[in-house]
Amino acid sequence: MGVEIERKFLLRGDAWKSLGEPVLLRQGYLSSERERVVRVRIENGQGMLTIKGANVGASRGEWEYPIPLADAEQLLDGLCERPLIEKYRRRIEFAGNVWEVDEFLGANDGLVVAEIELASEDQAFERPDWVGDEVTDDARYFNANLIRKPYSLW
Repeated sequence: MGVEIERKFLLRGDAWKSLGEPVLLRQGYLSSERERVVRVRIENGQGMLTIKGANVGASRGEWEYPIPLADAEQLLDGLCERPLIEKYRRRIEFAGNVWEVDEFLGANDGLVVAEIELASEDQAFERPDWVGDEVTDDARYFNANLIRKPYSLW
């Protein structure tokens, strides 16, 4: 079993916009239950199926598998819950870590968050100046919850 340890933050300013190349991600959920999330994603022409367990702090079980692009497209178009999540992701290296900055589109337009994956929950890391308040424990910001209550409805 893989374990994902991730912390999530809001951004301040727009200095991050000049960093990293934006890549369009399209994703949907076959299950968005708190106990189990099953996600389909297309990024850079590659389909992925991801299964995640419930969060325990900033950690949770995660399993990820490549799937054929045509299968991913069919799942997104026909079986996934609505609305789909579409966003631009920038991967930005800073002080030995990679920050993923997601700029959401559609029903979640206007929401921008940064995530950092860590090796342990107590791993120390430096925050870039453009990283603001932490929202790791705020379930509203979980992608799977953004299909139930999109940012535009907050």
